[in-house]
Amino acid sequence: MGREVAESCLDGVMIEMVSAYCTRFYATKPELAARRIEAIGYQVGHQLSERYTMERPRFTDHLEAIKFICKDFWSELFKKQIDNLKTNHRGTFVLQDNHFRWLTRISIDPTPESTEASSNDPSVTAENKASQTTNMHLCFPCGIIRGALSNLGIPCAVTADISNLPACSFVVRIKA
Repeated sequence: MGREVAESCLDGVMIEMVSAYCTRFYATKPELAARRIEAIGYQVGHQLSERYTMERPRFTDHLEAIKFICKDFWSELFKKQIDNLKTNHRGTFVLQDNHFRWLTRISIDPTPESTEASSNDPSVTAENKASQTTNMHLCFPCGIIRGALSNLGIPCAVTADISNLPACSFVVRIKA
C-alpha cells in the first residue's frame, strides 16, 4: 500500500497556494502568480512521474506516454481515468475530464463586493473575476501534466479549457 494524503488536505493546500500567490505574493502581477503556481505543479508532476514509471520500460512514442498519463497517472492522482482523449495526430492532444475533482470544491463568491477588494477597475466583472480565479486553480494541474511529460522526455505546453464546470479539458501541444 502506497502513501496517501487525505483529499481534504490537498484541497486546502491548493486553495491556500492559489490565494497566497494571487493576493499576497503577486497581487498586482497575475501572470507571474500563474507562472509560479504552474512551476510548483511542474515539480510535482516531474517527481510523481518518476515514482510511477520507476519499474516500467521507457515509452516508445508520444501517444504511448499520453495514454499512460490518461490511464495510470490520472488514476493515481484522481482515482479515475481521463474520460476522453482526442488527438489531431500532429502533436496536439486534448485530455477531457468530465468531473475534474479539483474544480468541484472551488467556491467563488460572484458578488460585486468580492471583486472590490482585488480590483477597482469597473471593467472587471464578477464573472470575469470568477473565471480568472478558476483559471489560477488550473495552473497547478497544467504544471503537473507538463512536468510528468517532461520527465518522460516529451517537451510540451499545457493549457486548460473550461466549458462547463466541473468539466475541464487539458490541451497538450508537443514541442518539436
